[in-house]
Amino acid sequence: DPDRKTEVVLLACGSFNPITNMHLRLFELAKDYFHETGKYKVIKGIISPVGDAYKKKGLISANHRVTMAKLATKNSDWVEVDDWESSQSEWLETVKVLRYHHQKLLPPDATNSLEDAVPLTKLGRKRKQEPNRHEPVKKKNQSPDIKSVPQVKLLCGSDMLESFGIPNLWKLEDITEIVEKHGLVCISRAGNNAQKFIYESDILWRHKNNIHLVEEWITNDISSTKIRRALRRGQSIRYLVPDVVRAYIEKNNLYSPESEDRNAGVVLAPLQKHASDSRN
Repeated sequence: DPDRKTEVVLLACGSFNPITNMHLRLFELAKDYFHETGKYKVIKGIISPVGDAYKKKGLISANHRVTMAKLATKNSDWVEVDDWESSQSEWLETVKVLRYHHQKLLPPDATNSLEDAVPLTKLGRKRKQEPNRHEPVKKKNQSPDIKSVPQVKLLCGSDMLESFGIPNLWKLEDITEIVEKHGLVCISRAGNNAQKFIYESDILWRHKNNIHLVEEWITNDISSTKIRRALRRGQSIRYLVPDVVRAYIEKNNLYSPESEDRNAGVVLAPLQKHASDSRN
């Protein structure tokens, strides 16, 4: 059925330190883009805050970051927060988080049902020589079930796309698996260099059909870094983050010069891990 739309789940990974209106906008922009193509149906958005083991400077506890993200998405009917990644004791590569969420979407015993499907098609083929015409129809009805597993695509801003170029931050085979098996949705400022960046990378270029560049015409320059800076200086962040998030930050006094110094001088988990990998 050519009219059948491919179901898509959008996964956003990152610090969300704190979550801002920009993070929430990324989901809306991506959903509009996919629906406008007429080929996809976005069924869910997932926010997966990174765990504390990531060791990024200024990263406050995952517990607070997850709570804020949940408050921010409380009235969304399609974006939810998942704390599986943040509750792991060690830092996880993004590709593992993608795999986990892909796995979760598979019907239980998906492996079995795929194996079962093989002999059926073989039988169907043998019987085709006989006048019994009903077999191929049955076979045709089975394949959509196998095909209709939703695709999990990684949703990112152009800064994440460009972080692929930072040595040792990402493993080459991980980038390959992400763009080959899942796909990237990159929200880029109108006139941004995202296209140029893809052009300059052989891996990204090879899989460019699986990289969706979404132009953001109503630009939104809010970043968590700028939010934390304003908070350290006692300035207002109203209308930059959801009100419930602002209230939660104030109540718990979350961001201060002290919190920004957390993990200062510590090497980021992926850099640590990949540097030791290359030594082994």
